[in-house]
Amino acid sequence: MNALLKRQGMHAHTANSDHRLTARRTFLGAAAAGAMIAPGLFLIRAAGAASGDLPEGVTGPVSSKVRWGMLVDTTLCVKGCDACVSACNAENALTEGTASQSQKSQWIRKVELKEKSTGREVSLPMMCQHCEKPPCVDVCPTGASFKRNDGIVLVDRHICIGCRYCMMACPYKARSFVHESLDQQNPEVPRGMGCVESCTFCVHRVDKAQQPACVEACAAQGKNALAFGDLNDPNSDISRTLKDVNTRQIRADLALNTGVRYRGI
Repeated sequence: MNALLKRQGMHAHTANSDHRLTARRTFLGAAAAGAMIAPGLFLIRAAGAASGDLPEGVTGPVSSKVRWGMLVDTTLCVKGCDACVSACNAENALTEGTASQSQKSQWIRKVELKEKSTGREVSLPMMCQHCEKPPCVDVCPTGASFKRNDGIVLVDRHICIGCRYCMMACPYKARSFVHESLDQQNPEVPRGMGCVESCTFCVHRVDKAQQPACVEACAAQGKNALAFGDLNDPNSDISRTLKDVNTRQIRADLALNTGVRYRGI
C-alpha cells in the first residue's frame, strides 16, 4: 500500500510538475514575445507598426533607415556650464522622488580633460554612446538592454532584473542603478527601483520629432555645442558637419561604432 501511494504521489507530482513547466514555458514565451514587440512605449514602433497605430504626435515607425546620433563640439563646450546636465535631470525627473542625494541617477555628466604635454583643457559631456555594437546588450541575460532599429540603446525596466552586468560592460560608465523607490516621475519616462537606466537620447521627444532636452538647452544658452540628427541621412546637418570637420569616437579602439562623436579632442 505504501509503495502504491508513493507511486501515485510520484505520478501526481510529475503531472503537477509537467503542468507548471508547461505554464512556465507559456509565460516565458509570452514574455519573450512582449520583449521583442513592445518594451513599454517603444515596443510597437520597434516592430514597425503602421503609422495609424502609433500614439498621437509620433512621426512614424522605427526604421533602420535612420540612425540617430549626436555630435559634441568641445571647442564650443564651456567649462563650468552644466545646462545639458540640468536639462537632462529636469526632463527625465532624475532629481526627484528619492530620499538621498547619493542615490540620484545621472544620465549625462560633464568631464574635464587636460593634455599633460600642452596643458590644453577640454570640457565635454559624457553619456551613453548608443553604440552600434553595444556591450551592454551583449551581456544582458534577459534582453532588457536592447537597441532599437534606429540605433537608440534602451533598457526595458519590465524585464530588467538588476544584475548590473551591463554597468560593468559599459566602457563609458554611462549607466545608473535605481536603489530606491521613486515618485514624481515624468509619465513619458517610466523608471523603477531595482533597474538600470541611462541616457535615452530623450527617445520620447525624438519620437515626436523633437530634439533631446540637452541639445535644446545648449542651444538656448547660445553655445550650440550639441547637434543631433540622422547619421544615415547625407543631407542632415550632423552628417554634413561630420564630413567637413575631424571628429573622434571615445575608445574607438573598441570598434563599437558609437552614435556620439566628439570634435576637438
